[in-house]
Amino acid sequence: MGVSPARRRTIGLVGGTFDPPHVGHLALARSARDALLLDEVRFIPTGRSWQKPGSGADARQRLEMVSLMLGEVAPEERLYVDGREVGREGPSYTVETLTSLRAELGAEVSLVLILGSDQLHNLPTWHRWQDLFALAHIAATQRERIELTGLPAEVEAMLDARGRDALPNAPCGSIVFFRMPAVPVSATALRAQLEAGQRPDGLSPSCVLDYIASHRLYRRP
Repeated sequence: MGVSPARRRTIGLVGGTFDPPHVGHLALARSARDALLLDEVRFIPTGRSWQKPGSGADARQRLEMVSLMLGEVAPEERLYVDGREVGREGPSYTVETLTSLRAELGAEVSLVLILGSDQLHNLPTWHRWQDLFALAHIAATQRERIELTGLPAEVEAMLDARGRDALPNAPCGSIVFFRMPAVPVSATALRAQLEAGQRPDGLSPSCVLDYIASHRLYRRP
């Protein structure tokens, strides 16, 4: 009788502008961690987003807000911040971030790029998106009201070729789905409330809202 191979270390990755970070980002990471049995999840704030050039806070401020948010999370939750994109010159491309992580962590670690349904729809617009699967798995879930249906033809073809019912014990190459609870919050709506002078308690951690207030972020000129 054969011996099953040892389960490899598995790291989830949540990228984004986090402008500002909010409870929906935490729910996404926690849901993926629990559903996919991830050893840890890293939040990777975008340095300079080539798709969202007009973010409200600068890269260093967004990194500091994510760091504050995760500083309030218990260590056993295994949620961490990774600032490598903020320290990189030029636009932030996910494929370059994954290449950097591979060089640092080695070929055997399983990397899992965690996406919401909005990002899955936009995947064919990403820089070298088809190269992602040589570096990581993708785990996708429905976020807000964007369905996991009506996907672009290129994504449907990728699902036919790489879709799996469960995350395989492999470093990269597959796409899986997981569920998360509905969390009615978005960074766009948060910014609108903040611009109007409101304090959206409960939608973003108090430490983040205090930081926003002290730095006078998202206020109308």
